[in-house]
Amino acid sequence: MCGIAGILNLNGERIAPELLRRMIGMIRYRGPDDRNVFTEGPIGLAHARLSIIDLEGGRQPMHNEDQSLWITFNGEIFNYVELRKELEGKGHRFRSQSDTEVLLHLYEEKGEDCVHDLNGQWAFAIWNAKTHKLFLSRDRLGVRPLFYTLTDHAFIFGSEIKAVLTHPDVGREINLRALDQIFTFWYSLPPETIFKGVQELPPGHSMVVEGGKIRVRQYWKPGYQKNSGLSSERDFADQLLELLVDATRLRLRSDVPVGAYLSGGLDSTVITALIKRFTDTPLKTFSVTFDNPEFDESAHQKEAVRFLGTDHQEVRCSHQDIGRIFPEVVWHMEKPVLRTAPAPLFLLSRLVRENGYKVVLTGEGSDEMLGGYDIFKETKIRRFWGARPGSRTRPLLLKRLYPYLPNLQTQSDAYLQAFFHVKSEDRSDPFFSHLPRWGLTARIKMFFSDDVKACLKTYDAYAEMEKQLPVEYFGWDGFSQAQYLEAAQLLPGYILSSQGDRVAMAHSVEGRFPFLDYRVVEFAGQIPPHLKMKVLNEKYILKLAAGKLIPVSVKKRPKQPYRAPEAQSFIGGVKQPARHEYVEELLSRGRIQQYGIFNSEAVLKLIKKIQGGQVVGIKDNMALVGILSTQLVVDQFIKNFDRRSVHAAD
Repeated sequence: MCGIAGILNLNGERIAPELLRRMIGMIRYRGPDDRNVFTEGPIGLAHARLSIIDLEGGRQPMHNEDQSLWITFNGEIFNYVELRKELEGKGHRFRSQSDTEVLLHLYEEKGEDCVHDLNGQWAFAIWNAKTHKLFLSRDRLGVRPLFYTLTDHAFIFGSEIKAVLTHPDVGREINLRALDQIFTFWYSLPPETIFKGVQELPPGHSMVVEGGKIRVRQYWKPGYQKNSGLSSERDFADQLLELLVDATRLRLRSDVPVGAYLSGGLDSTVITALIKRFTDTPLKTFSVTFDNPEFDESAHQKEAVRFLGTDHQEVRCSHQDIGRIFPEVVWHMEKPVLRTAPAPLFLLSRLVRENGYKVVLTGEGSDEMLGGYDIFKETKIRRFWGARPGSRTRPLLLKRLYPYLPNLQTQSDAYLQAFFHVKSEDRSDPFFSHLPRWGLTARIKMFFSDDVKACLKTYDAYAEMEKQLPVEYFGWDGFSQAQYLEAAQLLPGYILSSQGDRVAMAHSVEGRFPFLDYRVVEFAGQIPPHLKMKVLNEKYILKLAAGKLIPVSVKKRPKQPYRAPEAQSFIGGVKQPARHEYVEELLSRGRIQQYGIFNSEAVLKLIKKIQGGQVVGIKDNMALVGILSTQLVVDQFIKNFDRRSVHAAD
């Protein structure tokens, strides 16, 4: 995994190599093993390399035989061995053993359609010196990031926004529409980012910059069609296992040791068990544990370690740790977040790196593709209840939701029915599954300042989201619609970004995700919903596929999503209002008014409530984390970016 950046001057001016070096220097942690730039006339490509395949021969930017094509590439093409054989059969000759060169030759052979042959995770740019055409692409699920902007005279891109912002012609201003989206959905809707004018290439898309024009094309999207030809649940389970075995095998291709995250949950335990099939050497696994038992899963992790016999390392995380590292985590995420969950994963990737590992396999993607999230269960219950709204017994099933949220469990039946409401008009709403979640989240927009509210007065984030839905969405069943919103939106916008690429690459660690092999994803889209969640048994078909590969206790344990301490990480009691100096400063009345995003009186009331020890619910936790992370984004990227960038790129 690596970092990439580049500039195409549309006015034909030559690129200054020093500017490219500063841009790639800003994200050098993505590739500490080598850095290089290529410039020729109006084009400049930069690369920071994390050496994983062909340690000696994979240096970038790389060119083809006659130097007519140049590539800068972040990612891995897992099926590069098979592709290379095919290309050699067609007369292509290779100088290295890298997957980068395979990608370059595949583009020579198939042009823009080369992406259809790739099994991997990528963001890359290829410059054709003969046609002066720049081709960029991002992988199907959005594992690897790619940002860009267009100024009056240049097209500028990078793996991270801070590389783009380093260009002196790029302005820095908060995009309030994206902020509204984050304070509704938890993520911004691509191509928008939190920075006005900086855009994100959506997952499954490619783009061409040619003749001063940009053309963006979608080449892949998730779908839900029941055309597998399979009938029995055993057939579905066997096919799923076969695909997962091959997806894991491909993702073990590496010239450096590969480890695994082991959370103690079903998904990571399955992947770890499959890795054990293909490795003779002791497998190293890593996990995060918490001081607070409400979040800690160490007992389940130990059970999985005992069963699988891995060499295990763990990092213990307290709420003080989260508060201490949060500014650095926001610097890497480059966006406001509403949860602190990325922070412990930042510590986990550091543990991996300290143990000499660059690559880990994880279980990400299983919940989205195979029906694991509680929101799917919640949707099922709400639809069951909505079919007979007068029933007194059906809403009682709401008590089975979210057993790990003690505050919710103590609420009355009347409160739960009001919170998870099902109005007659809701049942036909395309966002039925997500109305309670988004409705709760959107309430934290009450903290916006009057000026921000005025700017957003006519903006409708829901309408923006609806415009992005594929036509097929409206013909899918409710369960599949809910899955799509998680897989196509939340997964790349938050899970793979803030909890994935950013906090892992902060310590130069590459994550690989067998559940996100496109063959697994496409097959999962053909599994009937009732086999993904059998009654209220989540990921039923995966549990059936796993068989005896994993401990019975892991298979039978209720789903517990990964969470981390929130408000208490930043705010103490009356005697310790703010646990950290930066929290006190950024949440002070003066600083809130200076940055102008939030209403200082409302924020101070929230802080006072938390200090007073009153019950803090999900909304208050999200509000505090969202406000603080937004203040950090403004402070680090708008107000003090030049000072920070001089230090970071040095």
